[in-house]
Amino acid sequence: MESIEKTLKMEITSFKIGDSFNKSKCFTEEDVRRYAELTGDFNPIHFSQEFASKTIFRKPIVHGPLVLTFVTTIFANELPGPGTIYLSHEVKYLNPVYIGDSIVANLTIIEITDKAHLLIETICYNESNEIVLSGVARLKKM
Repeated sequence: MESIEKTLKMEITSFKIGDSFNKSKCFTEEDVRRYAELTGDFNPIHFSQEFASKTIFRKPIVHGPLVLTFVTTIFANELPGPGTIYLSHEVKYLNPVYIGDSIVANLTIIEITDKAHLLIETICYNESNEIVLSGVARLKKM
């Protein structure tokens, strides 16, 4: 609890261009199922080996927005941390994430605007060091 209180007290002046944070997560079948239950997205590309085998992916893939929520969770809890308001995010999904893949998210502050918005480059890599997601988010630390 002390860590959260300390993070909440961090002001925009405590951040600088180049600050970064990395975290990894393995996406499981359970993650995909729970995301589908929450969103209603039961597209067979995420669940059916038979269906997926006939696509360019060859096997079921993790929902792209589920991978993005891994990044937004880091915004909320780590960089910038609690009290962050998510204003916008330009995102590109460049390669599929498969069930069982471990993904590393690398977040780096690339700009701090006059309005005290943080622009954070977000890049996620798979185990083969391929970029699966890239973008730039605009955040406001309250």
